[in-house]
Amino acid sequence: MSANERISTDKAPKPVGLYPHARRVGNLLFLSGVGPRVAGSDANDSSVPGLKLDHNGNFIEFNFEAQCRSVFDNVRNILEASGSSWEQLIDVTVFLVNMKRDFHTYNKLYAEYFKDNLPCRTTVEISSLPTPIAIELKCIATIES
Repeated sequence: MSANERISTDKAPKPVGLYPHARRVGNLLFLSGVGPRVAGSDANDSSVPGLKLDHNGNFIEFNFEAQCRSVFDNVRNILEASGSSWEQLIDVTVFLVNMKRDFHTYNKLYAEYFKDNLPCRTTVEISSLPTPIAIELKCIATIES
């Protein structure tokens, strides 16, 4: 891998725009926003764990914990495809569309997934994401030369 490389993988959902899953700059790895869509799905595909919508886009099923676990799996897959690892995460920014409803669950799962690695963390509530998901992570990790 070069010291300035764009990285994409079929082990994570396809980006919803023109950008890579990650970009390496020196010994840092910057991940683009990662959501819970199923690996291989594209922006028009509603393959989101714990989410089923009717033809009008209304919730039929909503399971935030399933979305959370899927986001963490997608981040792990991108890290590994990039030559980094979960343990090398140094900064995590989480975007939630409903802080009041979802923060407690997110915080509980975060403690489960990050018990051995404590990256810096910022949690922000936003009004929406580009697809009908409830969570997105933006991460920075280190990567070996």
